[in-house]
Amino acid sequence: MSLSPVTAPSPTIFIIGASRGLGHAMAAEFVTKGWHVIGTVRGGARTLLHDLADENERRVEIETLDINEPGQIAALRTRLSGRVLDMLFVNAGTTTHEEHVRIGEVSTEEFVRVMVTNALSPMRAIEALQDLVPADGLIGAMSSGQGSVANNVKGLREVYRGSKAALNMFMRSFAAREAVPPRAMALMAPGWIRTELGGASAPLSIGDSIPNLVNVLLAKRERPGLEYLDYLGRTVPW
Repeated sequence: MSLSPVTAPSPTIFIIGASRGLGHAMAAEFVTKGWHVIGTVRGGARTLLHDLADENERRVEIETLDINEPGQIAALRTRLSGRVLDMLFVNAGTTTHEEHVRIGEVSTEEFVRVMVTNALSPMRAIEALQDLVPADGLIGAMSSGQGSVANNVKGLREVYRGSKAALNMFMRSFAAREAVPPRAMALMAPGWIRTELGGASAPLSIGDSIPNLVNVLLAKRERPGLEYLDYLGRTVPW
């Protein structure tokens, strides 16, 4: 009597911020590659991630999280107890209401809002959930090419740039504290994309960026340590 082949369980990615835009596109791409996706949304409104879950029964789970609420991060960690996350990716990002406001002119309240959303909250989530990622897993976050200090030759979008540079620094500190051998980690620069954040004049579509970005993340799992990469796998200078 022949035995049925044993099917290995699908790997799991947890994406924080998957309701729309880049995060939703990442979730959809990972589903097409056979992964199980857990994605977060804010609030109770229906999102594109709900549609993806309906189309892929048992392949997509939805969690509710406001990343700027530490209590919600702690509650999420409790709910995920016992799960294994082969990849943890934080896709959180916002910018100032006036895109090109100068650093000396931005209000304290708006500066704090952008820095907390783009730098502090992603690291809080990574710190809280990192123990669910095994040694051969990957921890990543959506940075930006505008987070590069070396490449900043024009200024503009100063608060946003500073918040992503801060995220990069905090991830480097986190990686420096890693046990030896380190896990694979990535800060991703997706390119200038036509989204709500990127604007209508951006040269790239989501389809130009995200499938490539996902392939870069999959390949990165074979290289332990932290790298700052763009959506084509090229190193971005710090």
